[in-house]
Amino acid sequence: MQQHQLELASFQLPSPVTQIHSPLLKEKQVQLFIKRDELIHPVIQGNKWRKLKYNVIDAQQTKQTTLLSFGGAYSNHLHALAAAGKHFNFKTIGIIRGEQHTPPNPCIQDLLDWGMQLKYVTRAEYKNKTSANFIKQLQQELGDFYLIPEGANNPLGIKGCAELLLELQQNYNEICCEVGSGTMLTALIKNNKTPDTVFTGFAVMKNPQLETDIINNLKESHSIQTQWQINHDYHFGGFAKTTDELNAFIIDFKQQFNIQLEPVYSGKMLYGIMDLIKKDHYKKGTKILAIHGGGLQGLRGFKQLSKIQG
Repeated sequence: MQQHQLELASFQLPSPVTQIHSPLLKEKQVQLFIKRDELIHPVIQGNKWRKLKYNVIDAQQTKQTTLLSFGGAYSNHLHALAAAGKHFNFKTIGIIRGEQHTPPNPCIQDLLDWGMQLKYVTRAEYKNKTSANFIKQLQQELGDFYLIPEGANNPLGIKGCAELLLELQQNYNEICCEVGSGTMLTALIKNNKTPDTVFTGFAVMKNPQLETDIINNLKESHSIQTQWQINHDYHFGGFAKTTDELNAFIIDFKQQFNIQLEPVYSGKMLYGIMDLIKKDHYKKGTKILAIHGGGLQGLRGFKQLSKIQG
C-alpha cells in the first residue's frame, strides 16, 4: 500500500527538533535538542502514531475492519488507537485493565466518544493478554479483529519508530527516549547507522526485565554494533507515579522553554537528562537528542498539572 493512501494531511511529519538553551547547558558545555514528536498530531501524537502507522496500513491491506488492543484506564496507546480508528474508519475495541468506574475519566470518555467498544478485565485476566487461549476467547466473544499488542510492541510498531532516525538532519553523541514497552528503543538500536551514537532509554516504571525484553527483540541481527543502556534511576516510584519535585520540574520546564511535558514519560526522561547534566555525567561538547514521546492527554489524570497544559 502506498503511504499516500493513509490520509496524512493532518500529521506534521517529520516532527521538528528544538534546541534548548539554558545557563546550566552553557556552563556544562552540553547541547540538548528535543525531537518534538508530541507535535505530530493533536491527538494521535508522539511515538503512538509511529507505532500504529504500519499496523493500520497492514490492517487496511488485509481488509480488516476492527482493531483491538490493550491498556489501562489512562492508556495513551488506546487513546491514540481510538482516534486513529475514527480517523481511518475502523471499528476499535479496547481491553481495559481493572474495574469500570462511573463517571468515566476523561481518557475513557474520549474512547467512548470516538466509538471504541470497551471490555474491562481483572488485573489477573489482563496478565494473559498474550496468551493464545485468551485471544481465542476474545475472538469468540467479540468476533474477528486485527490484534495490536499493548503499546503496539511488534515488528510493525518497530518499523514505524525506526523512521524517526531517517528524519534526523545531524548526528548526536547520545539519543534518549522514554522506555515503557521498549518498542522505540528497540527500533533505534536495530536501525542505527552511526556507530558512535549511544542510545539511552529512561525506564518509566520498576521493571528489571527491560534489558532482557530489548535483547529478545534484538535477536535478529542489525547492521552495526550499537551502544545502548537503560537508566532505571528516574522512575519516581513506578509507572504513572509522580512527586512534588517532578511536578515542579514539569511546570518550570514549560515556563522556561515553552515545551509541555507530562509525568508518566517525558517528564521523567527530561528530569533524568537534566540531572545527569548537573552531575557532570556528560563530557563537554556532548550533543544529546531527547525524543518527546507525546502522551500529553495523560496530564488530565494529574490534578496538580492538568491546569498548566496548553
